[in-house]
Amino acid sequence: MSMQIRVGYELIYNFPKPTPVILTLNIHASRAGDILSPDFIVAEPHIRVSGYYDGFGNWCSRIVAPAGRIRLSTSALVQDSGDVDIVAPNAEQYAVENLPEDTLVFLLGSRYCETDRLSEIAWSLFEKTPPGWARVQAICDYVHNRIAFGYEHARVTKTAWEVFNEQRGVCRDYAHLAVAFCRCMNIPARYCTGYLGDMGTPKPWGVMDFAGWFEAYLGGRWYTFDARNNIPRIGRVLIARGRDAADVAIATTFGPNTLEKFTVWTDDVAEDAVALTG
Repeated sequence: MSMQIRVGYELIYNFPKPTPVILTLNIHASRAGDILSPDFIVAEPHIRVSGYYDGFGNWCSRIVAPAGRIRLSTSALVQDSGDVDIVAPNAEQYAVENLPEDTLVFLLGSRYCETDRLSEIAWSLFEKTPPGWARVQAICDYVHNRIAFGYEHARVTKTAWEVFNEQRGVCRDYAHLAVAFCRCMNIPARYCTGYLGDMGTPKPWGVMDFAGWFEAYLGGRWYTFDARNNIPRIGRVLIARGRDAADVAIATTFGPNTLEKFTVWTDDVAEDAVALTG
């Protein structure tokens, strides 16, 4: 059932001096046709914002933040199918020599996904699983069951190897470990970030944040997987894709700063309307 989703954020930073920043905060171009009201970045105080597409097809914005406090915000309306993530149990795993060239980079180790350190472990865990969809799902099941979720476990430097050993983390850590295991098993996998609300799940709902999940290349296309939730979900709104979180950081700052406020929302417009009139 089609739905409309209100997404947005409010970020307040404090910079001791003028500082260049790269922001990856806009909805991905693949969803451009679904955007009913655009997610322009609103900066207070007003500053110039320029943009470019990076090597992974993500829209990035460049600013020079002035000294002092700056508020960055947006509010956008997105049309969504309301369908859950696609499940394709028969999607096959391609032999490496048959993979398209543009998928090969997603077989390699990266900043947060150390395939060299995890390869032997991955093969010991998943070699006997059926190749293809079942193997990726087995990886998700393992990561979902091994890792304890908690925001207190978040650490911006945490890698897949550390997640495996510490057995705790947040959504990006689940995704990094699953991505690394997929690559070790010769399945291209790429990290994704975006909005993911709690629509369709039992209440009470937790505090919203940008979400991390991943995509695996099977059967000639990319499919969504989510080791953190490990069930098909509705209402994903993609922002960016890359090798890992380093490629899709919401803000890359070239100087010291303090993040004073961080708020994210993603709400079903129809459900909000019922709540207001109920």
